[in-house]
Amino acid sequence: MSRRGRALAFGLAALFAAASAAALADGYGNSVARGYGELRPVVVAAADLAPRRTIDPNVASTDLEVRRVPVRFLPPGALEAPAQAVGLVPVVAVPAGSYLLAAQLRAPRSRHAPGASLGHGRRPVEIAVSGADALLVSGGQPVGATVDIVVTTEPSSSGKGRTYVAAAAVPLLALGPGADGPGPGGTAAATLGLTRGQALRLIAAESFARQVTILPSR
Repeated sequence: MSRRGRALAFGLAALFAAASAAALADGYGNSVARGYGELRPVVVAAADLAPRRTIDPNVASTDLEVRRVPVRFLPPGALEAPAQAVGLVPVVAVPAGSYLLAAQLRAPRSRHAPGASLGHGRRPVEIAVSGADALLVSGGQPVGATVDIVVTTEPSSSGKGRTYVAAAAVPLLALGPGADGPGPGGTAAATLGLTRGQALRLIAAESFARQVTILPSR
């Protein structure tokens, strides 16, 4: 066989070996999926997370990573994306290599003691709001900033619903996951410094409004 023929034969053999290896790997992956369930994303701590240290966007991008594991091995409450942890703090130390769970996180504690006066007749009040993800886009920590709370009512039989600012330029004291847990697109629990009138309007809006949205004040 000529040198060119031998080179061609070796090349074809290498391609066959690569194809066989890929088929074996694919078959093994399918076997694992059948035995342990489909693969799901899960957030893992790439570095030690200290308790009471807020997970800001920088920490989320450097100290958290996403892996894919069989659903059978996923612990309850495991986060699927680092963005779900942004703005929260670990209640205990989370060692590197550990899954990050919703139960390990909470909203940062307000600097104001419960029931303490904030001045101008304001008190801490927790409200379920939508749109909290937008506060994190700038990469900063929204707690301590002022926000606007916008209410959108349900349409009535006599006409369309309306949208109005129910509380303008109020201090945001804490921000945490809502009743459906941390995650993009869901509601959040916002602790706001409200006057009595603002608190009554927003508490009522939680019951009748289509949506209560939090927006950064200009």
